[in-house]
Amino acid sequence: MMVAGIGSRKGISARDVLAAIETALEAHGLAMTALSALATASLKQDEQAILSAGRELALPVIVVEDDALKAASSRAISRSSLSQAHAGTPSVSEASALAAAGKDAKLLGPRIVLGPVTCAIAISGDAA
Repeated sequence: MMVAGIGSRKGISARDVLAAIETALEAHGLAMTALSALATASLKQDEQAILSAGRELALPVIVVEDDALKAASSRAISRSSLSQAHAGTPSVSEASALAAAGKDAKLLGPRIVLGPVTCAIAISGDAA
């Protein structure tokens, strides 16, 4: 299972989200078709741009609950004091991707930042 974790500021567009996902995948030589799901933190569960991106890609959007997000946070590569203050994790995108992809998931690399959106790609342990 390959998951794109999404973090963002408020008021983004689906185009912003899709561009960040595409940029992250291209950085790893992957296509959109490689993804199994999108993921984000529960504090972003009503962010319409993320939900719209999932619909456009015909992928489920996994909302990661706070306890699972925090449990995955220790495996994050990137550190954002803003993310830590607002979401309780050093990287919403990385922790969301890791939590959604499973306990043995690994990040393909650090998150990418594209304007107001961050995206990290994680792969489940059984797919590695």
